[in-house]
This record gives sequence, C-alpha cells and structure tokens, in this order.
Amino acid sequence: MDQLTERFEEHRTRLRAVAYRMLGSVSEAEDAVQDTWLRLDRTDASEIENLGGWLTTVVARVCLNVLRSRDHRREEPLDDQSSEPIDPSVDPAADAVLADSVGLAMLVVLDTLAPAERLAFVLHDMFAVPFDEIAPLIDRTPAAARQLASRARRRVQGRSVTTEPDVARHRQVVDAYLAAARGGDFEALLELLHPDVVLRADKAAGPSRAPIFLRGADTVARGAAAASVRAAVTRLALVNGGIGLVMADEGRPSVVLAFAFVDGKISEIDVIADRDRLSGLDLVILD
Repeated sequence: MDQLTERFEEHRTRLRAVAYRMLGSVSEAEDAVQDTWLRLDRTDASEIENLGGWLTTVVARVCLNVLRSRDHRREEPLDDQSSEPIDPSVDPAADAVLADSVGLAMLVVLDTLAPAERLAFVLHDMFAVPFDEIAPLIDRTPAAARQLASRARRRVQGRSVTTEPDVARHRQVVDAYLAAARGGDFEALLELLHPDVVLRADKAAGPSRAPIFLRGADTVARGAAAASVRAAVTRLALVNGGIGLVMADEGRPSVVLAFAFVDGKISEIDVIADRDRLSGLDLVILD
C-alpha cells in the first residue's frame, strides 16, 4: 500500500492540474483527485501497464461526470473560491500557482464549452493526450473528438463557433419546417424557405447513390413535402452547435440535416448520410 501511495503521489500534481482545468474549482479538483485515488485503491494495480495514463483517464471521467451534473443543476463553476471550505492538506501557495498557470480568463472561456468539448480540448491541447485515448471517454470516434477540440480551440481563441447567434429563433424555424414536412404542407414549407435556398445531399442520402443539388424554394419545398415518411422519425438536434435534424436507425444517426439562415429563413440545407461525415459530427438530440 505504501508503494502504491508513493506511485500515486508522483502523479498528483498532474492530476490536480487536469482536474482544475476541467472544473475551474480548487476544491472540486481536489475531490476529483481523491475520487481517483479511491478508485485506484479498489483496483489491482499490478494489471495496470501505464499508471499515469490510467490515472489521467479516470480523473477525466470523474471531471466529466461533475461537469454533466453541473449542467443539469445549472450551477456556476467559477464562484468566488474564497467561500470554499479549506482543506488543510492543500497548500494555498500551490493553489495560487495553479490558478495563475491557467488564468481566470481561460477558465471563463472554458466554462462556455460543452463538457465533451472541454474534455477534448483540455486533454489534447494542454496535456497532449492522443485523440484515440480521448474518444472512448466521450463516446465519440477519434475524428469526432478531434473536431470537438478544434471547435473548442476556436472558441478559446476568441472566434465564435457559430455565425448564427439566434439559436432560439432558428429552433422555431426548424421545428416549424419539421412539422410542415411531416404533414406534407407545401405552402408552410415555402414560407420557411428563402427564395434562393440551396439543398445539398451527399451520395449516401438518396436512392440513386449520387449527390443531389436542389435550388429554389419551390423545388426544395416539394422535396421536403415528399419526405413525410422520413420526417415522421426525425428529431430536432444540435448539429455542431447549430439547430438541425437527425433521423436515427436503431439508435444510430442515419441522416442529418444541417441548416443555414438568411433573414430568419432557411437558406441552405446540408443533408448528410455518409458514415464518415456522420462520425465527425457533434450531435445532441433535443427534447
């Protein structure tokens, strides 16, 4: 046990750094590290080939669960830390160095990221963890994990992830589009589409196995009205941070529609069915 404790202590500083960057709270970071130690204590360490990698994976999972729980409770993670209970085992000077190394501005930006984005960015960009190891933590492919980190990186660098800020309004438009498609309501679809709307579908989306390109509200509306059967099993979703639609086959996305908007109307529809393209999307089904 003493030997295991000694080996764990060799990694404590790194684990605290990972947890702090993930959670933005000294006390929560300490709790995450302690939880990681408890899990190690219950594991046969002789079966662990790479202890450092194993510990990083475990503390990342613990932090991810905390972030997801925090999202459900709608808590603010960057409260004044002076009100946090003091752990006598924690060195205040070390905490100050840790906080300075991250920077409050960075933590504020990280707090705007979704949990999976935050984990992918922190582990890869700050701790050089390969995407092959990150992907299983967030139930994504390595390509999707890479995309999450890339989007997070753009946010951290000060650029907006999406060019369309009015997500609530776009949700109303896409919701109405889905309802009209389900009902085959051609006139309602026309009202929602920009006159010069463009629809692009990859070769996996259509029966001919060839890419599809449609232009004009009339043509796109007729196509949408004719797809009422597909629309019946389609749901609203966030597609790479924007409002879109997802049709699932046995729980797996089979077709995704991503939208662009001009003047409050749908100006572009990208129909994605190719498996490689689907695997690179960040999808969140909306209630």
